[in-house]
Amino acid sequence: MKASLFIFLSALASLNGLFAQQPAQPPTDDNSRNAFIRELLSRMTLEEKVGQMNQYNGFWDVTGPVPENGDAERKYEDLRNGRVGSMLNITNTADTRRLQEIVVNESRLGIPLLFGQDVIHGLKTTSPIPLAEAASWDLEAIRNSARLAAREAAASGIHWTFAPMVDISRDPRWGRVMEGAGEDPYLGSLVGAARVRGFQGDDLSDPLTIAACLKHFAGYGFAEGGRDYNTADFGLSTLYNVVLPPFKAGVEAGAATVMNSFNVLNGIPATADRFLQRDILKGAWGFDGFVVSDWGSIGELIPHGYAADRNEAAQQAILAGSDMDMESGMYLSELPSLVRSGKVPEALVDEAVLRILGLKYDLGLFEDPFRYSDAEREKQVLADPSRLETVRDMARKSIVLLKNEGNLLPLSKDGLSIGLIGPLAGDTDSPLGSWRLTSDPNSAVSVAQGLAAYTGNRVAYEQGVPLVEGETAFVFETKINTTDRSGIPTAVALARESDVVVLVLGEHGFQSGEGRSRTDLGLPGLQQELLEAVYAVNRNVVLVLMNGRPLTINWAAENVPAIVEAWHLGTESGNAIAEVLYGDYNPSGKLPMTFPKSVGQIPLYYSHLSTGRPEYPGDNLVFWSHYMDQDNGPLFAFGHGLSYSDFAYSDLRLSTPELSGTGSLEIRVRLENKSTVGGTEIAQLYVRDHFGSRARPVRELKGFQKVYLEGGASREITFTLTAEDLAYYTANNRWEAEDGQFSVFVGGSSQADLKADFSLKQ
Repeated sequence: MKASLFIFLSALASLNGLFAQQPAQPPTDDNSRNAFIRELLSRMTLEEKVGQMNQYNGFWDVTGPVPENGDAERKYEDLRNGRVGSMLNITNTADTRRLQEIVVNESRLGIPLLFGQDVIHGLKTTSPIPLAEAASWDLEAIRNSARLAAREAAASGIHWTFAPMVDISRDPRWGRVMEGAGEDPYLGSLVGAARVRGFQGDDLSDPLTIAACLKHFAGYGFAEGGRDYNTADFGLSTLYNVVLPPFKAGVEAGAATVMNSFNVLNGIPATADRFLQRDILKGAWGFDGFVVSDWGSIGELIPHGYAADRNEAAQQAILAGSDMDMESGMYLSELPSLVRSGKVPEALVDEAVLRILGLKYDLGLFEDPFRYSDAEREKQVLADPSRLETVRDMARKSIVLLKNEGNLLPLSKDGLSIGLIGPLAGDTDSPLGSWRLTSDPNSAVSVAQGLAAYTGNRVAYEQGVPLVEGETAFVFETKINTTDRSGIPTAVALARESDVVVLVLGEHGFQSGEGRSRTDLGLPGLQQELLEAVYAVNRNVVLVLMNGRPLTINWAAENVPAIVEAWHLGTESGNAIAEVLYGDYNPSGKLPMTFPKSVGQIPLYYSHLSTGRPEYPGDNLVFWSHYMDQDNGPLFAFGHGLSYSDFAYSDLRLSTPELSGTGSLEIRVRLENKSTVGGTEIAQLYVRDHFGSRARPVRELKGFQKVYLEGGASREITFTLTAEDLAYYTANNRWEAEDGQFSVFVGGSSQADLKADFSLKQ
């Protein structure tokens, strides 16, 4: 009887895919990983292989009834038939478990799904936007922020984040600068690697880590005109010296995946660029993870004019090295026929599938497909009280003090009447930033709430003007108020009767991010009018900026005595800002991106090349590189950031005037805190290579240190340079250091003027 029952159950299971065809339990020996996934590959049909390369967006309430018609029914059947390898935008344990049950229990081979999500700077609990985090120059804090995001995401059933974005950009018109680390490849490389390590931890099989994804490969940050999805056009020197270093650093940090880019680069859409994906990434760098397209970018090869139809688009993408198709469905419909016709070698499909299966193995999904779908762990992690201190610490460290004339800041805690004004002062939604798809709306602490808690409700508040009209959403245009001035008179009245005005202005959280390019970088709407009206009756103004990009705030920089760059700081925004305004936290942030004086200067960045006519020749002559109506300099330079302490640099010394190819050069400088207030300074080291086989930037960041000094204290700090630190992509088309003359500059920003010279002779 038992034998007959076993035979019956086995036969039944083999019919519906519940038993005989599922992959065996993976060996625990790590050396057997490749053998396991290759054996699994050998049992897959071509359609099942292509299915692993197909990623779908979430499409129905998976805990409800099975869809019976339309696109949802088709996707459901694809899940059951092993034609889906990954899904995105499934963001809780109940839904991920249900979908995983479908593919594990109903598909022929039961290969588990990989769940991805845009976890950019937090899941439920949000940290500052990435550009703000980069302003901290604190790699450990950035790593901790990514670790928190990974814990919340993993506990919610997510395996994989489409982050970090490591695109270097010198154009603040591009809304996605908020998602990266700014304009500098050295800082961007360190920040990107820190985020990778934070997301992935030491072991991807830990169910509280997630796989990272470096994006966008490559050149997206150089979109022409700062217009999203636009063409990029630059040469090999910029590619190797500026664009690629953060990606290479992320690969070396162990990033599991890479996402290609929407843009065309040198005439070829990145999704179909073999040079980028096969020659550089998978070839020269030896990247063994997989490449995922950006949303629908394989299909976009057609409107780019690079592919004639769906069939050719799929062919171009797989030949170029794109392993997984996000949401276009073109691999699913086109690849099998392309392989059978001989246009695409099946070996390329096999290679892609092995890379995808390898990540699923590393995440432990073959051992336990449901290891990330633990509802009890989800509740515990999302309620962990330590998460708030993590994001609050990150927020404090991200704030940059741009200006503080007359020491208006920090505010006195004794009897000072504060008038809080501005459309963003009471906003609990904008501080969450643009990429907060899974956060609860209006869950941030506003500045009004933070100051009220700090002062016991002794701060009076007036909005002044609304910033937006109507509802706001991630996928729709944000409409800015340009007509409603009705609140200005009451705001002016409050300013007149206050000792100090804290004016909170800037961008709505949905004014930066994907699809949100701007040509005017001034204060949106009626905010400049409000600012000038308030200033006319009270010049003791502290301007707190909330924004996702550098702004052109010339009038404020000239007139307002104190300006605090507070970005979009996330869940604990108002509390962190209150701590800085009242001096319980001494700001130490430094700008990761130059603030221009006008849009006409863009691109404006510190590490530019010199022209042949860089200096004013005198005698009112016009024949030099300049504008007739604006000076060349920035409003606030890269690396700029003040403190309530007063730091001074002196006594710059080099250990040797000549650096050899195998030696090292020590740069020593004395840093002094000349105030009575203890604080942290971010000391920065820049180098100029005076001549090379390619023209070299006027300065390049090569090191920085965060140094805390008590009031009145001083300390000698040391930087070390080697020949490798001076290497770049030369005219020989190699990454190498060249002999020559160099200068070092040390100070508190990219405009540091403490200078010493040395030579490199290898």
